[in-house]
Amino acid sequence: MNTKNKGDHGEEIALKILEQSGYEILERNYRYKKAEIDIICIKGGLLIFVEVKALSSTRHAYPEERVNAHKEKMLLEAAEDYIFAINWTKDIRFDIISINLTQPSDYLHIEDAFY
Repeated sequence: MNTKNKGDHGEEIALKILEQSGYEILERNYRYKKAEIDIICIKGGLLIFVEVKALSSTRHAYPEERVNAHKEKMLLEAAEDYIFAINWTKDIRFDIISINLTQPSDYLHIEDAFY
């Protein structure tokens, strides 16, 4: 499975996790310039931007550790664009869903991962 396929598979798992937890999915793979937000959803009056990281091995790092400062900056810029585009005036949150593809039920949903 190549990197794109792993990412797509991870996003499908994340979508199921979110939907089963009562999140309303608004967008997938929202692009702004060179940035992409994997999933945008709403729950409890919050607009939530979700970064999905999936790895087939945690031998060298955990998936969530792949969200570095540069990635956060890119996500913030894309989120700002989306917020402006839909004229959102309420609270927002950034989450990470970390998935170990060898054990998909073994995931970590980090709410309020960064600001």
